Amino acid sequence: MTTGVDLNLQFPALWEKAKEIKYAQGFNKPAPRDFVGFGPLTEPESLAIYNFTLSHNFSLILSYHSQGEVIYWQFQDYNPPRSLEIGEKLSQASGYSLEETPFNSSFAGYKDWFIQNYNKPGYTIEVGIGENPLPISQFDEIYNDNLGILVLSAVS
Repeated sequence: MTTGVDLNLQFPALWEKAKEIKYAQGFNKPAPRDFVGFGPLTEPESLAIYNFTLSHNFSLILSYHSQGEVIYWQFQDYNPPRSLEIGEKLSQASGYSLEETPFNSSFAGYKDWFIQNYNKPGYTIEVGIGENPLPISQFDEIYNDNLGILVLSAVS
């Protein structure tokens, strides 16, 4: 069962700003996407990722999404050590462009919270091209594009 909350808009990284933006865009009630919910970490899935992260000492995180063949690497003015350097390597390995997160999408995500909370590198990897759900015909290409990202992240 789903409650219509976007699970990647649930993290305590300027959540109120995400709510302001999404409500202004008309996402002010449960929906298939972009509804921030009624507070941060209200959804069990987001809370589980949050608690799992708190209980581990990750050197970096990857947050996978599906749209655009792009890697987002920043949150606000945070610049964790080696973030850009690692991001450039991930970009080269995958062929995805490395970009700053668009303003209207730059709040309350898992990557945002991780960077804010730990001052360590975090990346949102947007795989594939087109509308969600992506067609299964893209799977092999996405898999091949992302092998290098996974290997480099494991050793960074």
